[in-house]
Amino acid sequence: MTELLKTIRGRKSVRTFDGKPVSAEDREKLERYIGTITNPFGVPVRFVLLDAKEHGLSSPVLSGESLYVAGKVDRVPCADLAFGFAFEKLVLYAWSLGIGTTWIGGTMKREVFERAAGLAQGEMMPCVSPLGYPAERRSLRETMMRKGVGADSRLPAEKIFFDGAWDAGLPSEKQAVIADLIEMVRWAPSAVNKQPWRVVVTGRGFHFYEKHDKGYISEKTGDLQKIDVGIVLCHFVMGLEEQGEKPEVVIDDPGLRIPDGAEYVATVKKQ
Repeated sequence: MTELLKTIRGRKSVRTFDGKPVSAEDREKLERYIGTITNPFGVPVRFVLLDAKEHGLSSPVLSGESLYVAGKVDRVPCADLAFGFAFEKLVLYAWSLGIGTTWIGGTMKREVFERAAGLAQGEMMPCVSPLGYPAERRSLRETMMRKGVGADSRLPAEKIFFDGAWDAGLPSEKQAVIADLIEMVRWAPSAVNKQPWRVVVTGRGFHFYEKHDKGYISEKTGDLQKIDVGIVLCHFVMGLEEQGEKPEVVIDDPGLRIPDGAEYVATVKKQ
């Protein structure tokens, strides 16, 4: 198992923190890393670290948190994808430091967070996350929440990856070649664990699609499931880079027949 896959598989959403503030050393590392985060869509994502007490920030699903990170992005094409890609980079890096996170898009007083983050006209703040050290034990509330959404279960590879056409199963020999990448996709986090991504593999590349569910698009958050696809693209691209590849992300619809409710999003090509 590669180091990246270990991080992806090991990382869990954290809603119960030990109450200790993020150390000055870890905060400096986070801030330094934030300055390096890019995404393949050329849409800047801006991060703001927010002290919970100073700004009166909280969420009914959290306990023990003292620091948050908010992400802001201009309302432009591919903003949702860029946000998901960039925010997940930060989430994975934070976990590598032992810092827990969880994506929050709704269970908060949004206007309070938007004011604290200095949200400007033409920007949106799809999600925030607490940043802190996980408590030794999850709260009962957190345990029940995870059970309710099946947080530790994932779709099998054959329901996500297809060979040349939608719903054409990817043969086992082709799965074996990209086994680690498949696992990185399978274990990506998503809103209510819906896992709305599908990937069709052709000679031209890996074509990513969004399988829509109702209720995940709003003026305030954008398309949360497209953000989920941005998260998966982050895993896939980072996985290829870990293998020494130089992947290219393009938006070039291959024109494949797809079912109602599905939407082409982007293609990853190996160079």
